[in-house]
Amino acid sequence: MKKNLRLSPFLYPIFYFALVIASGTLLLHSDFTHAGKDLGWVDALFTATSATCVTGLVVVDTGSFFNHWGQTILLVMIQSGGLGIMTFTGLFFYLLHRRVSVTDRVAVGQSLLHDPSFSLGKFLGAIVALAFGIEAIGAVAIHLVAPSGFSPFSALFHSVSAFCNAGFSLYSDSLTAWRGSLPINFIFMGLIIAGGLGFSVLMELLAIFWASVNGQAKRLSWYSRIVLSTSLFLIIAGWVGIFLAEYCGNRCLPAGQQALACLFQSVTCRTAGFNTLDVGRMTNVSLMIMIMLMFIGAAPGSCAGGVKVTTFRAMTAFLWAQARAGRQAVIGRFALDRKTLNKAIVLTATGALIIMVGIMVLNITEGGDIPHPQTRGLFLDIFFEVVSAFGTVGLSTGITGKLSMAGKLTLTVIMFVGRLGPILFFSVLQSFKHERYFNLAEESLLIG
Repeated sequence: MKKNLRLSPFLYPIFYFALVIASGTLLLHSDFTHAGKDLGWVDALFTATSATCVTGLVVVDTGSFFNHWGQTILLVMIQSGGLGIMTFTGLFFYLLHRRVSVTDRVAVGQSLLHDPSFSLGKFLGAIVALAFGIEAIGAVAIHLVAPSGFSPFSALFHSVSAFCNAGFSLYSDSLTAWRGSLPINFIFMGLIIAGGLGFSVLMELLAIFWASVNGQAKRLSWYSRIVLSTSLFLIIAGWVGIFLAEYCGNRCLPAGQQALACLFQSVTCRTAGFNTLDVGRMTNVSLMIMIMLMFIGAAPGSCAGGVKVTTFRAMTAFLWAQARAGRQAVIGRFALDRKTLNKAIVLTATGALIIMVGIMVLNITEGGDIPHPQTRGLFLDIFFEVVSAFGTVGLSTGITGKLSMAGKLTLTVIMFVGRLGPILFFSVLQSFKHERYFNLAEESLLIG
């Protein structure tokens, strides 16, 4: 009797992201996207993956290498990756009145919301409308503030790139030319933060706004409070840390301008990838602070990567409980359940393992046969690059374009895994497991 096999719904985003990357690679490799210039298959794959995974690492200058067609293709891939191929696919089936199974519905919910019980059609429609609305407002604001620097297409490209936390810029020096512009800095930071909060938090904030307009009182949920408070803490802590490291060790700008630039760097480390400071000239302390911020990332269900702010908050609550010999990890008025803590620990450990392996591989491919005295500084550059790829950030100290073919392929894999998240791949593996109806005898092990 033939067994009815059904693909795990967790495989769908993997397949669709791979399909978009493959299509983008073919298009970016074609001559019509960069007339008169040559882009190899590996560089085309790297660029397509970076755009679809909204990372921002580049091996060629986006603004000068690609023509209007190439930039438009990158824009479409960034938008597709930011919203998530699964979101578009679910909306497509909904609009065609196709039946979406309960399993798929829950899978979509788990990837985009902290609560999987929701109306698929209304939710996906709200995602698209909210994202396009924020990006449109951002594009208009950018163009009005700096019409000579940002044409309508350039303003739209940068607005989408900022909201999707992609970090792709049409300027070779990213946003360093607008380092001292308060309006441009705050518009971009607003777009980056909005794209990193998660759609559920954004829609809740929108609902609270409309309720207040109508004279009604509506409170934030426990989940949204955690996301907002943790995000604010990380931004401020990163801002202060980077400012002290740069102002005390690298006084290259006036204090006011440096404070603004350091605030922007703290925000953009939440996986956005734009920069107003030359990352390659920043102090080692600043780079280490940025590595920690990039690893954490932003909120679940957002355009950003990293292990997410909720994982960071869960881990800090768990460690604090252990330090106090507490029985529960408490955040606010609730204690975290064991399943949540297990996910946080697994995600953190797996992310760290992926980064360690990536650092090892890149150290082999980029200088494994060179003595240490001749490669001083390379380790931190590679460390920064790998974390940037895993967190889908896109910041770099300047070594991306100099990497070997093997190094670029390694980062391509890391970007792909980092965008979809290690938990998704674990879910795929677990969906194929056979249920075990017994438990083995437990024994203690000496630890520490």
